[in-house]
Amino acid sequence: MKITVLAVGKVKERFYREAIAEYTKRLGRYCRLEIVEVSDEKTPDGAAPAMERQIKEKEGERILSHVREGSYVVALALEGMETDSPGLAERIETWSVSGVNQLVFIIGGSLGLSDSVLSRADFKLSFSKLTFPHQLMRVLVLEQLYRSYRIIHKQPYHK
Repeated sequence: MKITVLAVGKVKERFYREAIAEYTKRLGRYCRLEIVEVSDEKTPDGAAPAMERQIKEKEGERILSHVREGSYVVALALEGMETDSPGLAERIETWSVSGVNQLVFIIGGSLGLSDSVLSRADFKLSFSKLTFPHQLMRVLVLEQLYRSYRIIHKQPYHK
């Protein structure tokens, strides 16, 4: 299966880049992983709701331009379904055996995801009701993907 992590913005901090590189390497034995970054829009302090919507829509257009037809899209969203690690592993395994060849995890920018991206999503996933920096979210997604594959293959993973 090919998995794409499609995210808004660049990862600036070295420690995040190192963690992403480590999980990318670990995942190489289980799937074909691609990480795609789209540029984020500058959000002025105190932006009006209409401006925030415009920013999310611009970022959403960039995101959707990288989603191939036939991809199964998982949008990370606060209003999504929460699950535990074994539950995510079960979903990934189910998607894989049901013929999903391309799985796309979408991580929005600081304002979240546009309505158009949320509408395109086949599944909405919430890691928590908490808000995380998008850079850290990439690490969390990759770690949970790695953990999922370890669970699927019945391999130990230290806790």
